[in-house]
Amino acid sequence: MILASGLLFCSQAFALTLNEAKQQGRVGETLSGYLAPVKQDAESVALAAKINDARKQQYQQVAQDNNVSTDDVAKLAGQKLVARAATGEYVRGINGKWLQK
Repeated sequence: MILASGLLFCSQAFALTLNEAKQQGRVGETLSGYLAPVKQDAESVALAAKINDARKQQYQQVAQDNNVSTDDVAKLAGQKLVARAATGEYVRGINGKWLQK
């Protein structure tokens, strides 16, 4: 529950920009819990870095609150974010390749 609300905060802070980038195939979700740029243009790379910084802070807080590692929180979030990616969005599979849902 804490994780879900944290992820919603992260997504809402950048909702329009993040959604547009996902819909345009510029960034995608990964099982690590962090975004990765699908396209390597400066704007996509910068957006992914900005979102990932916010996610990392949120993951660290959730991990601290629940006495678990930040990596465990990030991986759990990654599984959920990949699973709920919308049709047409990109996700990186366990083989490291991009797949369009």
